[in-house]
Amino acid sequence: MDRARDLPHPSRRRLLQAGALAAAAAVPGALLPAGRAGAQAQAVDYPAAQSVPASTSNYTVSNRPSTYPVDYVIIHVTQETYADAVKIFQNPAKQVSIHYLVRSADGHIAQCVREKNVAWHAGNWDYNTRSIGIEHEGWVDQPEYFTDAMYEQSAALTASVCARYGIPMDREHIIGHVEVPGTDHTDPGPYWDWSRYIRMVNFA
Repeated sequence: MDRARDLPHPSRRRLLQAGALAAAAAVPGALLPAGRAGAQAQAVDYPAAQSVPASTSNYTVSNRPSTYPVDYVIIHVTQETYADAVKIFQNPAKQVSIHYLVRSADGHIAQCVREKNVAWHAGNWDYNTRSIGIEHEGWVDQPEYFTDAMYEQSAALTASVCARYGIPMDREHIIGHVEVPGTDHTDPGPYWDWSRYIRMVNFA
């Protein structure tokens, strides 16, 4: 997770001005059907996801892929629990967000930012504009968090994103946060099984 201020140049910034949390009615982690997390819940782009919106102060409103092409999926590890990660994305002071968050225990997926918008996750504005970011609950040095359910649900999500945007399902286009130029992050770390993950994406 990138807590540094990951903001675009002011001339390219298009932020919603309302600073209120958009997900006051959503219960973090609740297994609710997509689109029924509460009256303030937004729609979802991936039908299996639950809407758990990030603060509108933590991402850039856009109209992708018209405004920017979507070329990458970037894999992250939270270094936080699922619940704490949700709180961070909903805190307007944190200046960080993600498109999707995958829970360790059961692979439950929260959508925090709509795919058309630019989430602030990569630590690199160019990569932010051209990617979908997926956070995974856990720590880079604790492989027990990378459960079968997490791999299965995340791989199905990534396969859907790649299919919808024409992204090749390979390691050149499905990358780790560590591979984003200009950042000092190490996630998803040495215990993330890339061979297994890419194979699962291609057979999802």
